[in-house]
Amino acid sequence: MRRLAEYFEFEKLGTNWRRESGAALATFVTMAYIIAVNPSILREAGVPVEGATAATCLSAGFASILMGLVARYPIALAPGMGLNAYFTYVVVKGMHVSWQTALGAVFVSGFLFLLLTAAGVRQKIVEAIPKELHASVAVGIGLFIALLGLRSAGVVVSNPATMIGLGNLRSPNTQLSVASFSLMAILHVRRVRGAILYGILGATLGAWLFGLMPPAGPQFNFARLGDTAFQLDIPGALRLGIVEIIFVFFFVDLFDNLGTLMAVTKKAGLANADGNIPRLGRILTVDAIATMVGSMAGTSTVVSYIESTAGIAAGGRSGAVAVMVGLLFLAAIPLAPLVGIIPIAATAPALILVGAMMISHTREIDWDDPAIAVASFLTMVGIPLTFSIATGLAFGFIAYVVLMVAGNRAGKVHWLLYALAGLCLVRFAYFGRD
Repeated sequence: MRRLAEYFEFEKLGTNWRRESGAALATFVTMAYIIAVNPSILREAGVPVEGATAATCLSAGFASILMGLVARYPIALAPGMGLNAYFTYVVVKGMHVSWQTALGAVFVSGFLFLLLTAAGVRQKIVEAIPKELHASVAVGIGLFIALLGLRSAGVVVSNPATMIGLGNLRSPNTQLSVASFSLMAILHVRRVRGAILYGILGATLGAWLFGLMPPAGPQFNFARLGDTAFQLDIPGALRLGIVEIIFVFFFVDLFDNLGTLMAVTKKAGLANADGNIPRLGRILTVDAIATMVGSMAGTSTVVSYIESTAGIAAGGRSGAVAVMVGLLFLAAIPLAPLVGIIPIAATAPALILVGAMMISHTREIDWDDPAIAVASFLTMVGIPLTFSIATGLAFGFIAYVVLMVAGNRAGKVHWLLYALAGLCLVRFAYFGRD
């Protein structure tokens, strides 16, 4: 254990096994919903549910462990929300291709990522983005996950007249969420480490006491593990054409991951003073390999999870967190029905609190510079209002380039940002919407 502690640089990061274990549990519990949600979405594409469940756990376990061991960051990975919807509704149903061919497209996009990472292109993209946009992405994602938490808690609901409105505060689940959030916030104010984890456990206990626990799912059948494994059709994906592969998987995965990476490392204080991220190449390599392995297991694109910030808020700082999260995902394969009984009322407050803490990055933005202020603002509001990290980033890139050129500062814009802004414009022209 001592050698492992030295490998993960516990002393340098000011952490220990107890703290990292609590952070891992907080991250896993906060993102465990993907075990049930991802298969339910992929099922619409015809993917066998039990095979998709196994693929979800296996890919998340493998990717998180690899991230922890190779990149040594507290970043957990799993099949991405949003991208699984692209897989099902855009590629399979919209383009009328089989789910096996769609998995082949996911593999090809992961391979392209690996080539770009090996060539240093993805690293240069991260380094070319201004520090202010890094900060605005973190804030935008904070607003995004807080909105998700408020909606899941029932505090905010859709309203046909005003788009959103106040939910039913008399609902038992909403009241449990409010009580859990209050406990988390009070413990956080008192600087109690593990405040988020304690709040989640408290809400789970409350749900059990008041009969609010969701029912467990059916027992898992190990005989169905092979329903999705190695079913991908790469030749079929290549026959689709490179445009579909790039714009449906490549673009969204690229910017969703960049946004999440910037937010997580900034929240954990793991970036250098100049804003650069140590071992960035390793992070991006793991991300690419994870997507390829996930497609072979039978699931849509695997991405870094913003819920990793829940573990970071609980004190997690090293790759040991990601390794333990990965082990928990592997252990969840036979226990998937039990993982599903953790109520949303227990995890939603964690998202709200983490989102609140991420707003602090607004102080890193130069609000006196109009170009930076407008680009940052559009990024921050674009992410939650469009429910897309990639779209918010696209707004920011385009606005930053246009306004810097309009202000006679074209020479101060990195050439890669011009390329990214152009790619974003092409993407909007191609899709018309996210």
